[in-house]
Amino acid sequence: MANRSVLVTGATGGLGTAVSAAFVAAGWRVVATQRQQPDPTGGTGVNAPVRIAADLTDPQEVARAAEVAAGDPEAPLRAVVNLVGGYASGGLVHETPVADFERMLTLNLRPTHLVTRAALPHLVAAGGGAVVCVAARAAVAPFPGVAGYVTAKAAVLGFASAVAVEYRSAGVRCNTVLPSVIDTPSNRDAMPDADHTRWVDPAEIASVVRFLASDESAPTSGAAVPVYGRA
Repeated sequence: MANRSVLVTGATGGLGTAVSAAFVAAGWRVVATQRQQPDPTGGTGVNAPVRIAADLTDPQEVARAAEVAAGDPEAPLRAVVNLVGGYASGGLVHETPVADFERMLTLNLRPTHLVTRAALPHLVAAGGGAVVCVAARAAVAPFPGVAGYVTAKAAVLGFASAVAVEYRSAGVRCNTVLPSVIDTPSNRDAMPDADHTRWVDPAEIASVVRFLASDESAPTSGAAVPVYGRA
């Protein structure tokens, strides 16, 4: 039986599926959020993730998700993985509507902030734990036409650094993963002509995320870890 829980957001995407599987394989109790109501005929085994529907831009729904994640006294909440985000490309900065720019902040920064904020008291009460945020390589290596996305992912990185500093004395560490383009079906559909050999497999990112959430990485906090394609 699992003796610790992890809250994984955005668990139905290509990366979320891989991350959830990595934690299940390592013996964690996984509580996974998704936008739609979970399929009642889905995985229900002893080690299957506990799936809950939640709008992670809504503070009340986020608080409910954190309560579920921390609700098993035999498996206290010891880690949070913030995967929810969004991507959009467009024109240069002066060509990008303000609403489109702000939407990137809402999709990428707001869920990370709300989920981390709701989970921190539970992590502290459990004696410490880990928060892992997923930003993007673009946060430190921008490219044209995605100013909103770049800014939002850089903000996620800055937020994670602030959490690392503020909660270090409480035994909570916070690190950020910076993947390059993730090799998922949705990204292949969106960019069919791209060089997929340079993309990074979700399973490779998942192994890094699991490591950063585990006791093996206990000395590490405030790090930004690149996970790029091998080519």
